Amino acid sequence: MVSLLTGPRGSGKTTQLIEMIDSAYKKSAGHVVCVDKAGTLRNSVTYRVRLVTADQYGISGFDAFYGLLCGLCAGDHDITDILCDATLRIGSRDYKELGEFLKKVASLSEKSGTDFVFTISTEKENIPADAAQVCEFKN
Repeated sequence: MVSLLTGPRGSGKTTQLIEMIDSAYKKSAGHVVCVDKAGTLRNSVTYRVRLVTADQYGISGFDAFYGLLCGLCAGDHDITDILCDATLRIGSRDYKELGEFLKKVASLSEKSGTDFVFTISTEKENIPADAAQVCEFKN
């Protein structure tokens, strides 16, 4: 399943994501991964959740972001949840590319059995319709 936390910048998406990370960790029988752009969540997430900083690995653009997610799933079959902050800052503000990315991640979720959550700093209406059909909105 792919879930989206949408809303304008400063609307509390990251705080909600941190709560979801804690909840996922408590219920998970496997591993939980958090991906952020610059390591800003380092002090907000329990050390038992794997924190991956996109900038540290040179991840920029939706193709590289998708490759990172595939690599995480391929490298650890026990990952149950991957929660990502600052999706548009890692990928781009191109909503067509965002839509394609979300559809590919939905397919990856089905194949790997991993649940994904993304924070997206935009209004729900800006998410491409075909991508919105394969995602669940959490707010």
